Parts: sequence; C-alpha cells; structure tokens
Amino acid sequence: MLNIVILDGGTTNPGDISWAPLEAIGHVTAYDNTPAELVIERAKDADAVIMNRIVMSRAVMDALPKLRFIGALATGFNTIDVVAAHEKGITVCNVPFYCVETVAQQAFALLLELCNHTDAISRTTLGGGWNESIRMSYTSHALFELTGKTLGIFGFGNIGRTVAKLGLALGMKVIVNSRTKKELPEGCTWVDFETLFRTADVVSLHCPLNDGTRGIVSRDVLAMMKPTALLINTARGAVLDEAALADALNEGRLAGAGLDVMVEEPPRADHLLLSAKNCIITPHIAWASRDARMRLVRIVADNLQAFLDGHPQNVVS
Repeated sequence: MLNIVILDGGTTNPGDISWAPLEAIGHVTAYDNTPAELVIERAKDADAVIMNRIVMSRAVMDALPKLRFIGALATGFNTIDVVAAHEKGITVCNVPFYCVETVAQQAFALLLELCNHTDAISRTTLGGGWNESIRMSYTSHALFELTGKTLGIFGFGNIGRTVAKLGLALGMKVIVNSRTKKELPEGCTWVDFETLFRTADVVSLHCPLNDGTRGIVSRDVLAMMKPTALLINTARGAVLDEAALADALNEGRLAGAGLDVMVEEPPRADHLLLSAKNCIITPHIAWASRDARMRLVRIVADNLQAFLDGHPQNVVS
C-alpha cells in the first residue's frame, strides 16, 4: 500500500476537517508539526510526503530514497528544492487556486474594519456606553464610505480579479496594475504603477513575492500615497517596507493599513507595526476558512491520484 506521510498538517487540519481524501489513496500517517531534526526519521518510509512549511532540501531528499511525490498543502513551494526534486525524479505538486474567494473576503474584512471600526464601536456598546458609542461613531471613529472611492489593485491574478469584483459591487472605481498587462473586466481601468499609488483611496496588494516585487512598496512609494489612503496586504509581507509603513502611519502620512502577512511570522514582540497607529494585523489566516481547507485537502489528494494514474497535475516545474 502507498505510504503517505503528512509532516505538518496541523495548520491545515487542526481537527475540524478530514484527511479522508488522502486515506482513500493509501496509508496515512499525519503529524501536526515536525521539527527539522525529525523530518527524515518520520518520512523515511514515505512514498509521498504532504507538507506545508517543512523544508524539503536536497539533503533531506538524499536521505529519502523511497520518496516519489511531494504534495504542498499550499500554493507556495519556496521551502522545496524543486531543482533537486526534478533531478531525483520526485514529482512536486502545489494547489494554485483553492483560497481565491476566502483571501479576497479577508482583504475586504480588513478594509471594512478600517472604514467602519466595527469591533471598537461594538466593544464600547457592549460595555454599556450606547450614547458614547454613537458619539464615537462620528468623531473618534469616523466612518469612511467606499462608494465612489478609487480601489487600486496591484497584482491581477485570480485573487486580484475577485477583489475587483467586490470593489465594483460596492460602487468603487477600480484601477489595476500588474506585471503583465491583461484584459480587464468591465469597470476596471489599467494604469501605470505610480498612478495607482498616487491616485487610489485604497491600495490592495495581490502580487506574488519574487525578485521583482520584493520591497516594491518602498518608502518612496508609500510617500506617493494620499494621506487619507488605506493600504491592504494579503499577498506577502516582504513586498513592502514595514518600517516605512510604520513611520507613515505614525506620522499621519497614511490613514490606515490592514495586514494579514508580515516579513517575519510571527513578528517579534517589539515589532514597529504592532504598535503603529491605525494598523490592523491578522495572523496569516486569509487562506484558512474551513471551506478553503477542505478544498485544499481534496485537491492535494487529486494531485496525488493524478500522479499515480500517470497524468500529474499542478506540477511545479
């Protein structure tokens, strides 16, 4: 029987979903997490390894002669030495589109919290201060209407397109910039990079992290933005200069930021953004709705079955 080892399944499945799609294919041993020093020991008899953030280096693969398949429980695969896997005849597959809708939803959850301050006002109301909460709604927590405002989307893959649809549904003007110019849905307008950051009332980042985008939202780029603008990042933390963002927020040169990703995850306790003004941070959970995680497991199993059937899909080359 095929031996399948899940090395760090805890983030994908903390116990509220099932590994049944993989169990239908072979014998599954699932670990919530695996320290680096135990990876080889736990995977030594595996035909297929399923992992999320485990480092699958050349040295690890050298020690796993039975290994034929690596399935990423994610879209990203930066912890896998894909070149070494290819040389060793190990197929590597990822899951590109499992969380498009849930990431787009989280981007707007962050944005709407910055606009409506729902949590802060609700906490005041629940504390018995209804009159105070009404006062706060119009003064210290002024509400920000999105209809008629300009939404700038940097990066226009599947998630960017979904965010554009949500923005259009709210009556926003949508402007777009991406690495490659693409056909846009009705209601969206293509602009250059500088125009996007200078004119948008909200900038939402949806670009991949690569050599061309690392640090692209720099101090100079943040300085282009309106002081009334909001910045949303559900892409990757390293696409923006975090220290520059903290300075812009604290100095009133940017109205607010909503982040689901950071350069270092989790951040240090003294990280500048943890105490920055008008900064909302969630712990890289945009992908993690139960529906998305169930979909993720099904597609990982489909990837493995397709590999076994001789027509692999979602192969990382």
